[in-house]
Amino acid sequence: MIRMYAGRIPDEIIAAVLRQNDIVDVVGKYVHLTKKGRNFVGLCPFHSEKTPSFNVSPEKQIYHCFGCGAGGHVIRFVMNIEGLTFPEAVRSLAEEAGIVWRWGDAALEETPEQRERKAMIAGHELAVKIYHYVLKNTAEGQKAVRYLRGRGFSDKLIDEFEIGYAPRTWDMLARYLAKNGHDPETMEKAGLLARREDGSYTDRFRDRIMFPIHDAAGRPIAFSGRIIDDDGGPKYLNSPETPLFQKSRTLFNLHRAKSAIRKTETAVLFEGFADVIKAWQAGVRNGVAAMGTALTERHARTIRGMAKRVIVCYDGDGAGQSAAQKAIPLLEADGGEVRVALLPEGTDPDEYIAAHGAEAFLSQVIDGAVSVADFRLLMLRRQIPPVGDEGKLRYVQAALRIVAALPTPVERELYVKRLAAECGFSVEALNEQLAGMRRQAQKNGRARDNNQIRWNNVMQGAGGAKSARALLPAYHNAERKLLAAMMEDRELAMHVQEQLGDAFNVEAHAAIAAYLYAFYAKEKEPNPGLFIASLEDERLAALAGQLAFSEDSGIAGDPQVVEDYIREIRKFPKTQAIKQKREEQQQAERIGDVRRAAQIGMEIKSLELELKSL
Repeated sequence: MIRMYAGRIPDEIIAAVLRQNDIVDVVGKYVHLTKKGRNFVGLCPFHSEKTPSFNVSPEKQIYHCFGCGAGGHVIRFVMNIEGLTFPEAVRSLAEEAGIVWRWGDAALEETPEQRERKAMIAGHELAVKIYHYVLKNTAEGQKAVRYLRGRGFSDKLIDEFEIGYAPRTWDMLARYLAKNGHDPETMEKAGLLARREDGSYTDRFRDRIMFPIHDAAGRPIAFSGRIIDDDGGPKYLNSPETPLFQKSRTLFNLHRAKSAIRKTETAVLFEGFADVIKAWQAGVRNGVAAMGTALTERHARTIRGMAKRVIVCYDGDGAGQSAAQKAIPLLEADGGEVRVALLPEGTDPDEYIAAHGAEAFLSQVIDGAVSVADFRLLMLRRQIPPVGDEGKLRYVQAALRIVAALPTPVERELYVKRLAAECGFSVEALNEQLAGMRRQAQKNGRARDNNQIRWNNVMQGAGGAKSARALLPAYHNAERKLLAAMMEDRELAMHVQEQLGDAFNVEAHAAIAAYLYAFYAKEKEPNPGLFIASLEDERLAALAGQLAFSEDSGIAGDPQVVEDYIREIRKFPKTQAIKQKREEQQQAERIGDVRRAAQIGMEIKSLELELKSL
């Protein structure tokens, strides 16, 4: 096998990781997959789309997205979805499968960046323990405990979420980190410490209740600190952006919630992490929240990749409802169902649970979530009360614009009837107005996809890919077909090596062929997933995955087809040479060089004879 990363990880470890981590199971933790023939399909977690184009093959143990081109084996999937390096992904999957990833006295060789990342996570793990200990076991921490209990946090909840307290002292954490061998400069880069002008280090957080933030794998990567007395500094202070923590992609509580999200196929999106925690105590185990930022397209893709439906449960005040309005298109852009949980005006989930209890929150708010259209009409009623003739006219005009955007005639009919009954207009008049709006929208292009939301709206899948490939030159298609079959058949690969060697016309195809020859020189059995894992170049790995998925690999059983493909590949350089010679001959004739033109003519005849003999 051609080893990746200069042979740092033994081939047998990579093979064991690929063998013992079924790609459908691993991908299924992040993407809702549906069986389709021999494969599974779902919405791609790496780009926005409405039509599922993300395919997973349990037979070949590879994945490929026909929309964005992402593809590869289970290790590459974990690398991309978790933002890990190759060794980190191997280690994570090895530990998940119970594979011993250490050998002899050596562990996986790490780059300086990997060692730094590992040190940052270790620093956060220590900080979580220290802050939690201070909260639970010191006199100073009791003030924080009393505050949390007063807000309805049980001791079990405090322990479960490892809530802590950062004391008033300037360097408590800095001293503990240094005592345990953590480099202060690295800890500053991790967002745990701050550097003074004199070069010394202080704790970034002081006199705050500390809420740990984890990545999707459950590793602590940041904190959010809340002041106890609302008279000193910002209410919440989050860790800065670091190599571990990017607000635009981090969802609070995802590591705890993802199991329930997959099981219920539903995610509940809250506005803040405190709401997630209180809702967890109330029984909502599939709740997540963005961290200190509005919902981003990356957040939405992560959520929709795991859930069929999303319930948006933001605060009942104006700011919360405005944020919900902005979040909805991002969640709808990836398809699926979006509903909105309604809270009394000016109330947040924490306050509602405290006032009405967990059972009412679950039954009235979460289970009572309404459709997006109902939510938008409710918000519209608050802005334009349908009172009096003028108010009703303005309200109906705006409401019909919402109804016009609904995708099905049945939905539009339902809401038209509701508006007619509510405002006293005839159904016929409203339908006439609605039809005019839709005609105008179609004329302006607004009835098509929302171009402000970047989604992949092309009918993708293998059919679309085949149509595109039909436009490729014959030799190009022949090379693709051969390579796909070679990944499935060792004898065919050896035959192609003997007949063609590296004489593929497309440079990337020649490279993949060379790697295949080397792969089979060591491996006796074909294994597309293992082969793709051997490719260090991501571009080649993606192409190999695409070929393994999108090309018909059954040609090995038809020797005549194989020979036809080989002949087509051999013909192309000859035809190109003949074409070039004819251009040279014409140029010689134009300048009157008869002797040179005749000589080139002889060369053309020789090439044509060679072409016929193929």
